[in-house]
Amino acid sequence: MDTVWGNTNKLFFKVNPSLKFLLVSSLFILYLFVTNLNTMIWTALLFFILYFFVSGLSGKWSFWFVLLTLIVSLFSASAMIFFGKGSSVLFQKGLILITRESLARGVLLGLRTFTFSLIGMVFATTTQPVPFFYSLMQQLKVPARYAYGFMAAFRMIPMMAEEFVKIRQAMRVRGMNRQKGVKAFCERMTRYCLSMLAQSIRRAQRTAIAMEAKRFSMTAERTYYYKISWSRKDIYFVLIVLCTVTLGFVLSNVLPITPYTNVLDH
Repeated sequence: MDTVWGNTNKLFFKVNPSLKFLLVSSLFILYLFVTNLNTMIWTALLFFILYFFVSGLSGKWSFWFVLLTLIVSLFSASAMIFFGKGSSVLFQKGLILITRESLARGVLLGLRTFTFSLIGMVFATTTQPVPFFYSLMQQLKVPARYAYGFMAAFRMIPMMAEEFVKIRQAMRVRGMNRQKGVKAFCERMTRYCLSMLAQSIRRAQRTAIAMEAKRFSMTAERTYYYKISWSRKDIYFVLIVLCTVTLGFVLSNVLPITPYTNVLDH
């Protein structure tokens, strides 16, 4: 059986999760306003390389995640490319209109989506959920009832997936999956939804009662089993990310690949 996780002893796994969260959020805001196509090309390439060096996923899972990200990026770019506006027409047939300007804007949008996905995957594949929520409480002072509530909800995701498999197997044993057609499919989905909704409500109620019994609603300062602190690795992480970002901007000026320094001007 293929394992999802590969090497989890890398540098990015040992960085303070709150620092990663804040820096990743800042990068999202930064690249949201970048309109230089060359900058986005180099940035996407550099973060693609960085992802494969720091990701904790195995090679197979990393490949499929990147492939899915590429597909989503192509879809996000296609709408702008095929139905954009511009004066330099490259191709036109029916409702499809591809211009030089729409092509540049579409490629920019696709690269931005790809870059956002890579940055998000760098965070998601190097951050364990439990230390992340503990770090939110200790470094960012998020109230315990909210942080533990989010952590409990996060842990319900694999439980719901397991519940779905059990319901499907039970329906298959009873011969309820043999019927074909749209009506039978809708009935199966209704049974799935009702069963999982009922189980989720019961599980959420038990979790809420348990959190209330353990005094998660109190405002007094709590103690923690896991202590999340700052370390020298946080400085290395910041330097690596800043070097990656800076190199993207520098290469876009030194080695421009396209003439579009500002896509919005075209």
